[in-house]
Amino acid sequence: MSDNEKPTLLVIDGHSLAFRAFYALPVDSFQNSEGQHTNAIHGFIAMFLNLLKNEKPTHVAVAFDISRYSFRTREYPDYKGTRGETPPEFIGQVPLLQDALKAMNVTTISIEDYEADDILATLSVKGTHEGYRVLVVSGDRDTIQLVNDNVTLLYPSRQGVSDLTRYDPAKVKDRYDIEPHQYPEIAALVGETSDNLPGIPKVGEKTAVKWLHKYGSLDEILAHADEITGKVGESFREHKENAIRNRKLNRLLTDVEMPCEITALEKKPIDQAAVREIFGKLEFRTLLDRVLKLEGVEGGAPAEPGVSAPSPQNLLDEELEAWIERHCAAHPEGLALSVEVANGMPTAIGIATEDEAVSLAWQPGRADYAPFESWLADDDRPKIMHGAKQQIKALIEAGLTIAGLTFDTFIAGWLLRPGGTDKTLADLVLRYLDEQLPKADPNQLVPDVEPLSTALEAWYTARLVAPLRARLDDGSARVLRELEMPIVSVLAAMELRGVAVDHDQLAALSNRLGSTASDLAARAFAEIGREINLGSPKQIQEVLFEQLQMPTTRATKTGYSTDAASLADLQASNPHPFLGLLLEHRDATKLRQIVETLDKSIDSGGRIHTSYVQTGTSTGRISSTDPNLQNIPVRTAEGRLIRAAFTVGEGYDSLLTADYSQIEMRIMAHLSGDPGLIEAFTAGEDLHRFVGARIFGVDPADVTPEMRTKVKAMSYGLAYGLSAFGLSRQLRIDSKEAKQLMADYFARFGAVRDYLRNVVEQAKVDGYTTTIFGRRRPFPDLKSPNRTLRQNAERAALNAPIQGSAADIIKVAMINIENDIRDAELSSRMLMQVHDELIFEVSSGEHDRLEEIVRARMGSAAELSVPLEVQVGYGSNWDAAAH
Repeated sequence: MSDNEKPTLLVIDGHSLAFRAFYALPVDSFQNSEGQHTNAIHGFIAMFLNLLKNEKPTHVAVAFDISRYSFRTREYPDYKGTRGETPPEFIGQVPLLQDALKAMNVTTISIEDYEADDILATLSVKGTHEGYRVLVVSGDRDTIQLVNDNVTLLYPSRQGVSDLTRYDPAKVKDRYDIEPHQYPEIAALVGETSDNLPGIPKVGEKTAVKWLHKYGSLDEILAHADEITGKVGESFREHKENAIRNRKLNRLLTDVEMPCEITALEKKPIDQAAVREIFGKLEFRTLLDRVLKLEGVEGGAPAEPGVSAPSPQNLLDEELEAWIERHCAAHPEGLALSVEVANGMPTAIGIATEDEAVSLAWQPGRADYAPFESWLADDDRPKIMHGAKQQIKALIEAGLTIAGLTFDTFIAGWLLRPGGTDKTLADLVLRYLDEQLPKADPNQLVPDVEPLSTALEAWYTARLVAPLRARLDDGSARVLRELEMPIVSVLAAMELRGVAVDHDQLAALSNRLGSTASDLAARAFAEIGREINLGSPKQIQEVLFEQLQMPTTRATKTGYSTDAASLADLQASNPHPFLGLLLEHRDATKLRQIVETLDKSIDSGGRIHTSYVQTGTSTGRISSTDPNLQNIPVRTAEGRLIRAAFTVGEGYDSLLTADYSQIEMRIMAHLSGDPGLIEAFTAGEDLHRFVGARIFGVDPADVTPEMRTKVKAMSYGLAYGLSAFGLSRQLRIDSKEAKQLMADYFARFGAVRDYLRNVVEQAKVDGYTTTIFGRRRPFPDLKSPNRTLRQNAERAALNAPIQGSAADIIKVAMINIENDIRDAELSSRMLMQVHDELIFEVSSGEHDRLEEIVRARMGSAAELSVPLEVQVGYGSNWDAAAH
């Protein structure tokens, strides 16, 4: 029988390859929502699937060690004794890997008192005798001894497990200049560091090979020990017991009693339900797809029998109206809507229930779409969408009115997993329906997979509602209903309005900053006597730490850190003119980049239209992108000049800005119930002066600016988990002083300390934190065995209720203000949201009414035990309107 005709037995060292995968893939990039690290499992499964695809084995087994103890440790207690503790991130991954293999119907074998290598050796010998072609996959060099004409070793490279080197007898001969069965003799002489088996001192691989060529075996080398001359001969005779012991321990057993015959290892079909369950738990979507495709299941199987996509109906006029009426009555929670958008305008529209779908090839102005337009504008007829904001903007641009949006599957998915990676409809369908949407190969110029129609997008959206709603707790459901859904249309309107920006002012500022940067660069070069690339970390490192001999910063993979924080610390402790100029140059360059980005974003109407990202943070904070309007500095002269370029638009009288005063500290006072903080806010005192007076034991009038600065840094820092060390670095004070400052603070405001401590402890019990409005933020890493991950989660959990509540409060205010402006029929309008600040364009004669609405709605957005103070200002531009 030729090799091609033989069945193929694939045997894998499970622990060896899992460890290789663990160190090959970044730990932090592979973690499910429960906090379980999965990099070893992911790497192993990916390698395993490649093996199945490329080698097409007929029989498969994966061997695992039960523990690091075996008959070898009884004979030599120090065997593998130098191996360190198992990394905490690796713990728990092997049982899950075994569960995944079981779901794939792969036999795993572990035998008490033996190592996985002995199982591999026994199976390879049995397989050869029974007529199999054997492939051994292991990262243990001891398995080289198994190689022969019928057994090939696949050995992973140093880079991980994706690249496997094939060792047949010729390859072993080429690499080691010996026959495979002689490899244990080399290992016995040289020793195995990983197994804590010391060899013969002064004997390296070349010497061992030379002896084997001359004498043939270790036994013969021992028999001729007296003939070996020189220092190496003396060392061999003195330490020959090491070689004898090593050879005894590194010989793999080939007669271990197996729990099954090789015929029982025949590759079987996977258990699809079990695979979906375990891969879903591990959150391996791509690997699940690969497993199913390898099994011949294209696009994934439906989660439930009988669930198949409906054929979209094309309905018009009375038929469309009848369909909408019928299904609105049958589905009081709403119909799903999907809008295809191109160049900001709708091109196709789908409406669906869980069972039926209607497709409209949208063309504006068609009378036969009137029933759809009527339904769309009816606030009493709920709509369900996925990623509604862009679609709403397209409908508005087409002159349509949309009302009654009650559920957005994208936002609901984000509320359930605010730190997750579910970004598309396909992600949610896979996670919650256990189905895969058809996906075209991105490398195909002419895709052979039809893109999903808007009607079917609506159908999938409709089917997602039930599983998402079932998972939302009462608090999250309230946040979705009262905050997140109403704010969608508000953000869409703000994006469409945009804000007027003066191109000439930005251009002049860009030129000025460019000149400043050039001047700073020239002065910096003069300090070191040569020109360098000030944007190159490598060149900056060479100047600072070699040429100028400055103390090194924290070590990185590419040398020493040159980030802003590290260089600012270095300048503070070891000031140098070059470093000061470098930092100024960075600031000027960064500001110029902001200015140029803003200038490029001005449209033909002289306005910038940012995109507000509702689901971009775990806290609920709204962020801004394309361009980012929330990264413009406010405390520098240049930053204020940038804001001055944001002007009142044509037809409007002025800008109004309104923001919350110290909102996070007010929320801290409310949540902690601290009498001192509540007294300060209730009395209308300057908070930091009030707190400083109590900490330093002086009258409020005697609190110096330096005292106030320290108190302010500490008050805000505590809510972010700032340590005494961090406070000392921030304030440039001695760590002992910082520690005493914190002790004095907590002595006066003990309820703050108790609250912060309890937040973390409760989050460890619950697995999440909640805001005043009920928004949840999960923290799986609070239970992580990795100390760094756990401490990072603890710091984040401290502030999550405060920052999340602030996000909720501004959203409530925005929703109510937008409604009041509409109800009062004002032409003034809300343009921007920047953290805790709102910016409005004010029409002539509406200043007083608008300010009244803004103050009332912002001040009453939440019922706290302290007042929500709102500061308001007017001006012809954003900077002038500052207060």
